[in-house]
Amino acid sequence: MSFHFRFRGLAGRSLRMLAGLVLLLLPLTGFAQKHTISGYVRDAQTGENLIGVAILNSVTGQGTATNAYGFYSLTLPKDSVKLVLSYVGYERKTFSAYLDKDVQQNLLLTPFTTALQEVEIVNTREEDVRESTRMSTINMSVAQIKSVPALFGEVDVLKTLQLLPGVQSGGEGSSGLYVRGGGPDQNLILLDGVPVYNASHLFGFFSVFTAEALNNVELVKGGFPARYGGRLSSVLDISMKEGNMNEVDGEGSIGLIASRLTVGGPIKKDVSSFIFSGRRTYIDVLARPFMNKEDGVAGYYFYDLNGKLNWKVSDKDRLYLSAYTGYDEFYADVDRSGDKREKSTAGLGWGNLTSAFRWNRIINQRLFLNTHLTYTKYQFDISSEEESVFQDRDVRYKLKYLSNIRDLSAKVDFDFIPNPNHYIRFGGQYVHHQFQPGALQVQDNSEGSAEDLQVNTQKTVAQEVGLYLEDDLRLSDRVKVNVGVRANSFLVNRETYSSIEPRASVRFIATEKLSLKASYTHMTQFIHLLTNSGIGLPTDLWVPSTEKIKPQRSRQVALGATRTIAGDKLEISLEGYYKTMRNLIEYKEGASFIGISNSWDTKVTTGKGDAYGVELFLHKKTGRTNGWIGYTLAWSNRQFAELNDGREFPYRYDRRHDFEVVVIHQLKPNLSLSATWVYGTGNAVTLPEARYVLGEAWEGGYGGTQTYNDYGDRNGYRMASYHRADISLSHTKKKRWGEVVNNLSFYNAYNRKNPYFIYVQAGRNEGDPPRFRQISLFPILPSISKTFKF
Repeated sequence: MSFHFRFRGLAGRSLRMLAGLVLLLLPLTGFAQKHTISGYVRDAQTGENLIGVAILNSVTGQGTATNAYGFYSLTLPKDSVKLVLSYVGYERKTFSAYLDKDVQQNLLLTPFTTALQEVEIVNTREEDVRESTRMSTINMSVAQIKSVPALFGEVDVLKTLQLLPGVQSGGEGSSGLYVRGGGPDQNLILLDGVPVYNASHLFGFFSVFTAEALNNVELVKGGFPARYGGRLSSVLDISMKEGNMNEVDGEGSIGLIASRLTVGGPIKKDVSSFIFSGRRTYIDVLARPFMNKEDGVAGYYFYDLNGKLNWKVSDKDRLYLSAYTGYDEFYADVDRSGDKREKSTAGLGWGNLTSAFRWNRIINQRLFLNTHLTYTKYQFDISSEEESVFQDRDVRYKLKYLSNIRDLSAKVDFDFIPNPNHYIRFGGQYVHHQFQPGALQVQDNSEGSAEDLQVNTQKTVAQEVGLYLEDDLRLSDRVKVNVGVRANSFLVNRETYSSIEPRASVRFIATEKLSLKASYTHMTQFIHLLTNSGIGLPTDLWVPSTEKIKPQRSRQVALGATRTIAGDKLEISLEGYYKTMRNLIEYKEGASFIGISNSWDTKVTTGKGDAYGVELFLHKKTGRTNGWIGYTLAWSNRQFAELNDGREFPYRYDRRHDFEVVVIHQLKPNLSLSATWVYGTGNAVTLPEARYVLGEAWEGGYGGTQTYNDYGDRNGYRMASYHRADISLSHTKKKRWGEVVNNLSFYNAYNRKNPYFIYVQAGRNEGDPPRFRQISLFPILPSISKTFKF
C-alpha cells in the first residue's frame, strides 16, 4: 500500500510511529533475576569479528547469533550457563559460567588447522536453516567461492551466486544477476554498507569484488527484513575483512590476464589494523608487442583497489574507515604523418568510488549502535578527438559524453536484544542523490569556424529518507516470526513520493526435521536503470523518478519448506514465489541514450511485470565430497502499452528451466577437484519474420533501395539452450613462510557452442533467402593460476 504526504509530514509521522513502537517495546527489558552476557566473537588468529556465529545455551536451549559486526547478547535467568559456539570452518567452542550479574565476555574461535577439515565443513552459516525465520536468504563462505571453477582463473563472487536457484546470468560469461525475474537495476549491491551501482568489469565478464578482501557474502532473494530498502528483487550484502590484529599476513595470485595482492596486519597490536587489496589486468601490456606501431596504440585494462582501517577506541567503541575504487578503460591513439597529418584519440572509461566511515558502540549490554557515513559515485565517459592538417588547413573535431550518479548518505542502526525471544532492529537513513544522466559536449570547426555545443549538462538532485522497525520474535517453541515496517520518502524537483512497506516472515517447525516458512514483502525503488542493451554496457544510465516517471513498486509472496536428511548431512529446501512489479521502464521503439533532441524521460514508456516460480535446493555440507544441486522452474513477463501492441511478452531473461550442479571433492589433504555443470533454457529474443526491399530503377541508372525488416512478437523466439561444464584442480604446497596453491581449470570443458547473439545474414546468391546466424563467444578455455599465502 502506498500513501502520498508532504516530505516533512511523512518524516515527522514516521518518527512518531517509530518512537511509539520503541516505547512499547521498552517494558520487555524489565525481567527480575535475569542477567545479560554479551560481547564480540572473533577469530583467535587474526582478531577479525565473525558474522553469524550460532551461540546456544545448552542449559536452557535458548540461543542467538552474532550480528553483522560480530556482537552478541543473551539475557538469561540467574543460573549456570554453558554457551556452545558453532561457526563454519572453526572448531566448536564452549564457555561456562555462573550468571549472577551482567557479564561482558569476548569469545575467540580457532580455525581448523588442516585443509581437509576446512573442506569438510565449508558451507553457508552453520545456523540451522530450520530455525531461522528468514527465507530466500543464502550466506556463502569465501572459501567456498574460491573453490568453484572460474573463467580465466579469476575467482568471482557474482558468478558463484549465479549457480544458486532463482539467480540467473545475463548471458555467456556475464557476471550480472537476474533474481526472480527482476532486472540488474533491481539488485541492491552493498560493499561495507555502501551501494555499488555497476559491479562489472569488461562489459560484465568479471565482477569488481576481490575475494581475498572479503569476509562475508549474503544474498537475500525474498522475505526482505525491514532494514533493507530501495530495490525490488534482491540484496547482496558484502563485508570486507578488517585486517589481522596480531600479525602481518597476505595472499596473492598470478593468472593469465590479471594479478592481485591482499596484505593486512596490525598498526598497533590488538588495537588497530589495516587491510589493502589490489588487482590489475595486463591485457594491454601483453598485446602491445603484437601491435603495428605505425597504426597507433590501443588497449584495455581494469583495476580494483580496496582499503580498510579499524581501531578499537575502547571496549565499547570501534571505528572503521573503508574505501574502494575501480576503473575500466579502453583507449586508442593514432598519429600518422605525411602529406596529410592525421591524429585521433578515443577513449571509453567507467568506474566506481565508494567510501564509508563507521562507528560501532555498545550502549549497554542489550543495545548496540552502528553509525554509517558513506559516499558512492559511478560514472562513465566517452571521448573522441580528431585532427587533420593538410596544407594550411587545420580541422578539429572533439566529442565528450559524461554520465554519473553520486550519493552522500548518513545511516543509524540499533540492535536491541531484551531477551532471547526478541531481536529488535530499528533505525533510519538519509541519502542525498545527484544524477547527471548525460552531458554531451561537441566542438567542430570543419565548416571554417569553431562551433561548441553543450547538451543536457543540468544535474538532478533528490533527497531520500527511510525509517524502519523490525522484530524477530519467538512466539513458541514451534512458531517464530519476523515482522517489520519501513517508511520511505523521495523528493525530486517539486514531486514527493512516499511509501509504507509492511514486511513479515513466519517459521513453523512441523517436525524435528521439517520446518515450513512463508513471507510477504512490499518494496519501492525510486531510481531506474535505463538500458537498451543486453550485455551490460557502461552506457546504461541511472536516472531518478520524476514528475513523469513514477517509482517502481513490487509485492512478493513466498512459501517454502526446509528439511534435513541423512543425519543432518543434507539440507533440502523447496520454495515457491509470486511477484508483481509496477512502473517499470523501457526505451520506446527506436529510442536510445545517445539522442540529444529530448530529455531521457520523453524516450521511455512505463509498464508492469510479474514473475513466479519454484526453486529446489539440495545442499551437502559435510564430508570429503560436498556441494549442491539447484533447480528453478520460473516465468517472467512484461507488458507496456507502447510496445508489442500492448500485448504481454516474455522478459528477455525469462528462463523456464535452470539447473546447476556444484561438486567439490577433496582427493587428498593437499589436492582438491571441483566441477560445475549448468543448463538453462535459451534467452527470449526478437527476430525479423520478413524482409522488404523498396527501391526504384530506371533505364540507364539505379535509384537506390532501402531494406526493411518486419519483426514478429517481442521476445517471441528462443535461442538454443545453454549448458556447459567447468572443471578445476588445485594443489596446495606448504612452505616455511606459508603456502602456494597451483590451479588448473577448464571453462566450457566439452566445448559447447553456446549462443551469445543472433544476426541476420543475407543469402550468398541473388534470390537466396537470408539466414539467421549464431555467434558463440567462448570455446573450451584452459587457464592456470598460482596463489600464495603468507
